[in-house]
Amino acid sequence: MTACRYLLLLFLGTIEGMTSSPATSAAGALAAGHPLVDGRTADSPLITAYRGGKPSRRPVWFMRQAGRSLPEYLKVREGIAMLDSCLRPELASEITLQPVRRHDVDAGIFFSDIVIPLKLAGVGVDIVPGVGPVLDKPVRTAADVAALPQLTWEALEPIREAVRLTVAELGSTPLIGFAGAPFTLAAYMVEGKPSRDHLGPRTMMHADPETWRALANWAADASGMFLQAQLQAGASAGQLFDSWAGSLGLADYKNFVAPASTRALDHVRHLGAPLIHFGTGTSELLVAMRDVGVDVVGVDYRLPLDEANRRLGGSVPLQGNIDPALLSAPWAILEAHVRSVIEAGAAAPGHVLNLGHGVPPETDPAVLTRVVELIHSISPE
Repeated sequence: MTACRYLLLLFLGTIEGMTSSPATSAAGALAAGHPLVDGRTADSPLITAYRGGKPSRRPVWFMRQAGRSLPEYLKVREGIAMLDSCLRPELASEITLQPVRRHDVDAGIFFSDIVIPLKLAGVGVDIVPGVGPVLDKPVRTAADVAALPQLTWEALEPIREAVRLTVAELGSTPLIGFAGAPFTLAAYMVEGKPSRDHLGPRTMMHADPETWRALANWAADASGMFLQAQLQAGASAGQLFDSWAGSLGLADYKNFVAPASTRALDHVRHLGAPLIHFGTGTSELLVAMRDVGVDVVGVDYRLPLDEANRRLGGSVPLQGNIDPALLSAPWAILEAHVRSVIEAGAAAPGHVLNLGHGVPPETDPAVLTRVVELIHSISPE
């Protein structure tokens, strides 16, 4: 057996006795001082809605709420590269807290980037302004996958420290941890940069499925460890982002992607924190995305929540799905839209308001604050 072949089998978990279950790859239960355990966040509006209960007020947070729409963010980030800012615990914590202070949202979303696990593992990657994540060398062959370095628990200490600092300031407001889903992470790795149609990973799935599965499993374990570090350090929920899954058909998603997403979540499902799955352009994949084993499904702006709930059989709470484009519309139009989203989400077992994608950088922060005030003014009954 060649070295490359041996390592590929290790990635795939097919050598009996040589690999352990992801769920047992680090310490198990949440600590006694964790916000979900000691009661700080367990009854918060967000966690209550995620668990299908009746919250005291309608919970809302925004994807990319910690970022370029805030002048205070631009000020603290001045002269600091994106990935560097993610790996400075005090700075990452401050950026995470900024929108909670300004908007009174019902959760903080941990400020980081989906390629941080690659960076911490030793993969050459950077965020190029105006482009996005760019790798020093794409990963396209069995030898490339076999040569990938492994992420260690020690390397994740800056992430744990940033979470600890943030949770200490948030009090009863939950922190949401996050990770990129294995397909999105692997798509960047194969293409070496952002792509519109992700032909590279889609071709690899069929032309070289063994290498694809090895790469997807590597990405699943990296993302799973990244999310587990956040949850164990104090995050009260975790969201798996599959930004590029909308480029896939249902059969390819089920065959080549869902097993890796399940593997990523296997690192954290034993912790008992609510888990959310969100993707863009994934209206036809919602049931399969739920079936990887999550508590909440995020819905983008393309599909009304009542239709999403119908497709999912009323089985899980929903998150979403205010259209980000309407944040720049006249207030009367935006208000009517927000109210229609609330009405459409009423049939679901639970509903957390959010955007159907991230906050655009040109958004007026005052509009987000006003949206939060509107949502909180509408009775959860």
